[in-house]
Amino acid sequence: MKEKLYQVWRALIWTFDPADRGEAGKAITRNFWLHWFPPRMTKRSLSWGYSLWLGTISAVLFFILTITGIILMFLYVPSVERAYQSIKDLEYAVSFGWFLRNMHRWAAHMMVASVFLHMVRVFYTGAYKNGISHMAKRQINWVVGMILLGVTLLLSFSGYLLPWDQLAIWAVTVGTQIARSVPILGDDIYYVLAGGTRLDQNALIRFYTLHVIFLPALLLVLFSYHMWRIRKDEGLASVEQEKIARKSGKPVQPEMVFSTPWAVRRIILVSLGTFVWVLFLTVFLESPLEEPASLEWTPNPAKAPWYFLWLQELVAITTIRIGGFTLNGGFIGGVLIPAILGGAATIWAFIDKSPPEATGVWFHRSRLVQNLVFTFFALLIVGMIIFAMYFRGPYWGVYWPWAWPELPEII
Repeated sequence: MKEKLYQVWRALIWTFDPADRGEAGKAITRNFWLHWFPPRMTKRSLSWGYSLWLGTISAVLFFILTITGIILMFLYVPSVERAYQSIKDLEYAVSFGWFLRNMHRWAAHMMVASVFLHMVRVFYTGAYKNGISHMAKRQINWVVGMILLGVTLLLSFSGYLLPWDQLAIWAVTVGTQIARSVPILGDDIYYVLAGGTRLDQNALIRFYTLHVIFLPALLLVLFSYHMWRIRKDEGLASVEQEKIARKSGKPVQPEMVFSTPWAVRRIILVSLGTFVWVLFLTVFLESPLEEPASLEWTPNPAKAPWYFLWLQELVAITTIRIGGFTLNGGFIGGVLIPAILGGAATIWAFIDKSPPEATGVWFHRSRLVQNLVFTFFALLIVGMIIFAMYFRGPYWGVYWPWAWPELPEII
């Protein structure tokens, strides 16, 4: 009996835990979930220090968000009359409702951060370059990655409104007003987002539909293509170093390992570590829930979600009043400058003239200047987020975090 049970167990798990080289070679082609991996991978591409496994972390977070989001859909009511109360019930009436909401919220915040850090890692390693490979098209995958970053931001932003409390509605109000500042098309963009001239039921249902259907579906399609493109490009960019070594005649033989169990074990470890960290945040940090949403009175200050605070800070910096003339900071700081930065980052993969040996190498000396420029803008964005979060107080004035004046809210 034990032997039969063991045989059944082996039939279920042998692809994830092959007993010999023969099983390891066959596992990839015979397992639906592992089929997107090559049979063998270079050990260097699986190292912890090269990719930091930020792509896998982002994928795990998206999986957590999908599972918790589906469950929350059974408990949330997308109605201005009942949305806030359904969130209140999650917090205090539904068994482990607080746990689901906290996990969903913190996984969303972490996904924004991990996708951004993944983009930073790819830039610093020059992984958007083809090296000496003529078949790879890593620049295309860089563009797809930038789009994925934008979709991730929109996915988090669209979910921000759903609690329908003061924090949510005014954070989204700030964000949509920035979009409204676009010349000529601003009002039309706002109308499409809000479904009218103000944030009410139409806006809530639109944001809800975007959050649970269109944006997740778009992200899933782009992520699938992103992974397929990595396979077509022969793996992570670190493999270019082994190709260059072989082409130069160096006696370097890359150490190859089977994708299963080597890659599978690492993916499991990263997934468990990510889940444990999200679990830690879920248990020890609460998700905020303020008073029910009202457009009749305004919090002071009203702030965008943390990942858009740098835009709000740019708007404040670029809004200049000289006599009766006002420079439109909403368009310049909220739309034009971010568009220039995002566009430059997207096309940089096509104009970067780094040598092939810089591909897949952290901080290659030939990329010193562009790495410094990239670091400057990345730190500037992070710095503006921190400054706007902790040092901007009432009327968007500058205060020490512990010395904000006590002012009544604007009526």
